Amino acid sequence: MSEDRKTVIKFDNVTKRYKLFKSDRQQLLHVFSRKKRYTEKEAIKNLSFEIKKGEAVAFLGKNGAGKSTLLKMITGVSFPTEGDITVDGRVSALLELTAGFDSEFTGRGNIFLKGQLMGVPEEEMKRLEQDIIDFADIGEYIDQPVRTYSSGMKARLGFAINVNIMPEILIVDEALSVGDKAFRTKCLDKIRELLDDHGITFLFVTHSTDTARDFCSRGILMRNGEMVFDGDIDDAINKYNDLLEADIKKERSKKA
Repeated sequence: MSEDRKTVIKFDNVTKRYKLFKSDRQQLLHVFSRKKRYTEKEAIKNLSFEIKKGEAVAFLGKNGAGKSTLLKMITGVSFPTEGDITVDGRVSALLELTAGFDSEFTGRGNIFLKGQLMGVPEEEMKRLEQDIIDFADIGEYIDQPVRTYSSGMKARLGFAINVNIMPEILIVDEALSVGDKAFRTKCLDKIRELLDDHGITFLFVTHSTDTARDFCSRGILMRNGEMVFDGDIDDAINKYNDLLEADIKKERSKKA
């Protein structure tokens, strides 16, 4: 990794805690009283790392390890309880592909709405409009209200918008399962193009170690909100598999 590449993402002693309420009633009562009516869960615990421009990093770990929480903080959907996060660059996040869509707008209208929400100038969106439409490949539905779309069609349009705005930082959280096999292949090819030809920074959360190895050279392994490994992708995958095997053995011993 070149030392002169700038840092585009930095976590400095980041902790994220959530308040967990037993019911909506307890949450409402908490607003009007000083009594503590919740338990706290630390989703991320004192996490520090840096990612350089152009790196492709896979985040590995079991469900509940803190991976999605980490990505939400990078995109600004969520904020740390403690610590500092620095993000330098236009972020395109394939976390919730249909987030920000207006169901009454047409697909074409939602292209410009999403662009506005992502801070992309209208003139740039006009230049990208046809590329997005061609990539989504939903035919005449592009001029129909999004409420008439299937979930798959909405996901295709969401993916097409996010990968065609030329992001500087692309974040993918298991979003590559959209559509049929041909469309998934097109999505993977587009991500490869962005990595190879445009030098984007790529963050990938997945349970597929084969796909992680194909796209990423670095792996960060998370467990219970903590980073337990950060390094070469093959080493990260081996440690991830060891961790899974140890958990399986532990579960078997409980049942024995």
